Amino acid sequence: MTPPLVKICGLSTPDTLDAALGAGADMVGFVFFEPSPRHIGLATARELSRSTGDRAARVALTVDADDAYLAAIVEALRPQVLQLHGRESAARVRDIKARFGLPVMKAIAIETADDLAHVAAYVADVDYILFDARAPKDATRPGGLGRPFDWTILRGLTLPVPFLLSGGLDPDNVARAIAVTRPYGVDVSSGVERAPGVKDIARIRAFVAAAHAASDDAALTPPSTPIASRA
Repeated sequence: MTPPLVKICGLSTPDTLDAALGAGADMVGFVFFEPSPRHIGLATARELSRSTGDRAARVALTVDADDAYLAAIVEALRPQVLQLHGRESAARVRDIKARFGLPVMKAIAIETADDLAHVAAYVADVDYILFDARAPKDATRPGGLGRPFDWTILRGLTLPVPFLLSGGLDPDNVARAIAVTRPYGVDVSSGVERAPGVKDIARIRAFVAAAHAASDDAALTPPSTPIASRA
């Protein structure tokens, strides 16, 4: 089995970004959503973009952002992927992709198997699907809450685009999550923090190592249906 892609999200400082890049992260995510403790401003985005260079793909996470804000983010970060983590409709996703000409990752909140029905509206217009745990009704943000969902919901899932798994992952459970779901990639934020928004370098390194090492174990338990092949 090809090792899953690893995305470290919610990075906000040069030292933790360097840790993610040095550990071998494939994608590094930056949050542009003020209610989040991981939110960064445009000046910080420019600095971190320069530090990333071509060592990993930069992902800009937004939540129902308007075109003006998206344009400012694109100018500052120069992302390779736009991650849409709000309630963006399929039409809005199509418009963003056409307007900015960048690959799009759409987050889908999962609580029960019925939530998979929402994927169909987006797969024709996105490059990646990200499955994340559904936030509680009183939550002020849709992700980064450290909550897993029932991974068996995704067992054997086949999609026409690659999917990433998020929600409550950490260095201790990521191998099992990979074995159950066989994702294209895994995405972590709060699971590598020592406090909300404060990344822990040792946990970043441990997560990437665990995700990469999990591929051999996961290959021993093939799913009933293969997932989409890596793009």
